[in-house]
Amino acid sequence: MPRIAVAQFAPGRDREANLATIGRFVARAVERGAGLVVLPEYASWFAPELGPEWLGEGEMLDGGFVGALGALAETHGVHLVAGMVEAAGAPGRVHNTLVAVAPGAGLVATYRKLHLYDAFGMRESEWIAPGEIGEPELFDWEGVRVGLQTCYDVRFPEVSRRLVDAGAELLLVPAEWVRGPLKEHHWRTLVTARAIENTVYVAAADHTPPIGVGTSLIVDPMGVALAALGEEESVAIAEVDPERIRRVRETNPALELRRFRVAER
Repeated sequence: MPRIAVAQFAPGRDREANLATIGRFVARAVERGAGLVVLPEYASWFAPELGPEWLGEGEMLDGGFVGALGALAETHGVHLVAGMVEAAGAPGRVHNTLVAVAPGAGLVATYRKLHLYDAFGMRESEWIAPGEIGEPELFDWEGVRVGLQTCYDVRFPEVSRRLVDAGAELLLVPAEWVRGPLKEHHWRTLVTARAIENTVYVAAADHTPPIGVGTSLIVDPMGVALAALGEEESVAIAEVDPERIRRVRETNPALELRRFRVAER
């Protein structure tokens, strides 16, 4: 049965150090049988405060970070998903982008964050350009269809539902979930809710403290936390069973019974 890993750490301004950490966790996950590793949002580069220095840190999708992920995927025979700062056409802003790379195929999917973190006293939209709404880019892994979304997107159920309507059975949520009152509770609750209401697996990888909450987790279609982490850098592993999705949907055919669809606002 295929195994997925979530790896949590706190990326910083040192790109090489970030890649070294990613390489270490990917190797550890593969040793434990993982065929897909999910890494946090902004895994390529991160600074605690959004500002002008971010504008010089955006990379192209054919740049060094994606190339390094591709090399790791080839070396270890593993799919990788991670967040990066991507150069954008919009003046004065960059993209908050997820990339998925696969051995033998390179870049297989991208996702630019749709819902920017203009909440809890933050203004991500001042420096980050939102992605355009288009057809979801899914990819196949071990017979499972996989969809991508980022951090704050998990507060908007329609993002997950739209991915599931496109065929996703596993949702990946790289995040930099900022700490604050009740924020850990929100994180676990929302990730679990997206799994239950869509009868899918969800794997969510966060930054560790002092800025993120950590507590990365993998949840099954009935809302069972199969694996979870605390506040320290680490890797968690769980199995993904396509038959589990089928059985849960027989018991809880919520997707068939719903009476509304997602429409762009």
